[in-house]
Amino acid sequence: MVRRLCCHAAFLVLVVSVVVAPAVVTAQEEEAPESYIYATYFDCDASQQWLADMIVENVTAEHYDAAVDAGTIGAWGWLVHHTGGKWRRGIYHTAPTLEAVLAATVTINEAIGDESPQAANALISVCPGHDDYVWRRIAGSPPGTDRGEVGFSVYYVCDSDKEERADELVEQVVGPIFDRHLGEGKLTSWGWNEHIIGGEYRRLATMTAADEATLMRERSAIIDEMFYGETPNEGAREFGSICGPHQDYIWGIEHEKP
Repeated sequence: MVRRLCCHAAFLVLVVSVVVAPAVVTAQEEEAPESYIYATYFDCDASQQWLADMIVENVTAEHYDAAVDAGTIGAWGWLVHHTGGKWRRGIYHTAPTLEAVLAATVTINEAIGDESPQAANALISVCPGHDDYVWRRIAGSPPGTDRGEVGFSVYYVCDSDKEERADELVEQVVGPIFDRHLGEGKLTSWGWNEHIIGGEYRRLATMTAADEATLMRERSAIIDEMFYGETPNEGAREFGSICGPHQDYIWGIEHEKP
């Protein structure tokens, strides 16, 4: 199946953004183990980014797949840019603790660098710039939920004094709306993640679906329900006042395991 992102340390590793495991509870989950995501978003030469995809398919994937099989990481994926900002590619992996997700980054990077230094260098030359983030999942679809083939990610800049209130509103108001848009012919998954390490973006909202048309239809329906219903949704409006500025991305999920 085609699916998501990674990082860079002593030489490089690939990681992205997308979903983590919760500290809060949604309508669909009573309690779930914590999960962290290490995501690296790459600036690439658009005329050569196909080479990055080949390197991931033929070299990188083997190491990440082995780490999943060994239990070192919970999942990983490679994302390709469809629509959005400057990031052209992304790679991510997940683990149950911050220490584990950071340690896996170093271990996998070293393995790729030792066994395939030319591939690692070629990837850096094609995608020389990157932004690293570590996210912690707060809410969303239950861990282990299958993700769709295409994802919509919203990277938020939030009022730092009110971020916890935004998380409460996702749990109590926004999350149930997303839950109503899950199912056959609708969204496949959704998630809400908090910033642990990285740049200016403080929260990450994700949703996936089987195809772009379904994804965009359900996203529009969710926005209508949040902001344009007959009865004003004051909770959704409060959320928008806390986490307003944002950057949207549509990602093709090119590789993913499991």
